[in-house]
Amino acid sequence: MILAIDIGNTNIVIGCIDARQTYFVERISTNLSHTALEYAITFKNILELYHINPRGLDGAILSSVVPPISKTVRLSVEKVIGKPCLMVGPGVKTGLNILMDNPATVGSDLVVTAVAGIREYKAPFLVIDMGTATTITCIDKNCNYIGGAIIPGVRVSLESLSQKAAQLHNISLEPPRHAIGKNTTECMRSGVVLGNASMLDGMIDRFAEELGEEPTVLATGGLSKVIIPHCRHKIIIDDGLLLKGLWIIYTKNQ
Repeated sequence: MILAIDIGNTNIVIGCIDARQTYFVERISTNLSHTALEYAITFKNILELYHINPRGLDGAILSSVVPPISKTVRLSVEKVIGKPCLMVGPGVKTGLNILMDNPATVGSDLVVTAVAGIREYKAPFLVIDMGTATTITCIDKNCNYIGGAIIPGVRVSLESLSQKAAQLHNISLEPPRHAIGKNTTECMRSGVVLGNASMLDGMIDRFAEELGEEPTVLATGGLSKVIIPHCRHKIIIDDGLLLKGLWIIYTKNQ
């Protein structure tokens, strides 16, 4: 069993996984001011909550899209488990063929979920990751990473709307009762929830058109369970995709 961690702009996803199963998945807030010790205490407490002995873990792997704290978190993990922590990046074997203008600019989280998708699902496929940003990754029928899209995230859009429009307040992300809202809150929920669902449906259609066939569509990320149920396309929500990818990459590098 290993400790797998993904550092995102809003949350850090942490979990334990082995070849058989994922034992848990938790999210904590990404905090740029935390020290390695503060993160170490948090990780140790989470492991103890699930009755997992940190020193009994075989190793750890880390992916990150927040460079300022990558080293801090890696040091904290090594402090807790007493073993080196592998970091996804240059020099790490992923087995993924990236057909981009500059492969080095592809986010490590996108690489990780693509690797897991190739192992778990039939290509071609799309991975929708709904976090601070909503990203769509496209894997062609030959299992090549050929590109994707980056879209302002659901919460980012909602917060921007509330901050820039004087008469619009912040709201909770709940499904609207109707597409045609009857008050300001319901109108905003319709726009944010159903609007994002419709946007994803439209993007899937455009990707399928360029691929020349219908892809399998996967979704992951903290907000996927809020938006995806309102999409009209068949979309598989796989919360464990990120950890599965980290496990695969970890094993490739042993």
